[in-house]
Amino acid sequence: MPSSAAPHVKSRCAQYPGSTVTRSAVPDDKVDWSVSWPEYDPVCYTAPSVLNKPQWADPDIGSFSPQFNALDGAVDRTSFQGKYRVENGTPLNPLGRTGLAGRGLLGRWGPNHAADPIVTRWKLDVKGAKIHHSVSKLPILQFVSIKRKDCGEWAIPGGMVDPGEQVSLTLQREFSEEALNSLSVPESERAQIHQRITKLFSSPGFQVYKGYVDDPRNTDNAWMETVAVNFHDESGNSVSELPLQAGDDAGQVQWVDLDSSLALYANHSHFLQLVSNERKAHW
Repeated sequence: MPSSAAPHVKSRCAQYPGSTVTRSAVPDDKVDWSVSWPEYDPVCYTAPSVLNKPQWADPDIGSFSPQFNALDGAVDRTSFQGKYRVENGTPLNPLGRTGLAGRGLLGRWGPNHAADPIVTRWKLDVKGAKIHHSVSKLPILQFVSIKRKDCGEWAIPGGMVDPGEQVSLTLQREFSEEALNSLSVPESERAQIHQRITKLFSSPGFQVYKGYVDDPRNTDNAWMETVAVNFHDESGNSVSELPLQAGDDAGQVQWVDLDSSLALYANHSHFLQLVSNERKAHW
């Protein structure tokens, strides 16, 4: 069962990211909307970056009437969790109260759809043989990880699905942008790297997860959902040789060993555990 099925935890973090705003405290037994709590009066906050009306953000409720639980023009307002409640023209987080109303840092009222490409390879020794973990005796997987600029945590290099965009294109676009833009790669080498990435992403991949994300940016009225897909370089001849930086101060992207001790952004650790299970690798 996904960790997000429990009362969301990171979605109730005390201080809202990128702000000085403190959420109203929501105890575990008051998360579910079905639990009566007439005193509930959450802090309302929408970040200035959203209120400035960038192209990726909705206007405020009242100034427009979106079609919730439906395809609203090019914007998909359906949820992977099923039909969500709408009260007074405002959508309610399907996993319950978060202690914060408004949209926070999220552009869309309701679900904000993302895509998370999990690119993996086997950890090999100098002779090209798989390295096995000393305790579990299982082979070790490595994945491409980026260091997020907003919070400094390591994460899968994902991003938002553009209106009308196929998720398969989002996966490749986000990986290319986030992984390659962190590299000091000469223009002459970029074409070859893109060719390798296109080759890897031409396979359908293994869908790891599709649903709600326990994300610190979530609010009562706006939340993250994602499709996480694993693209595995089994033979080591597509992206395994990408010139990723080695985790110094300048490096924002690197190959990281999959391990249960990893502290990652949102519920990315859960996604990686599912990949390890699927590939029969160490976790």
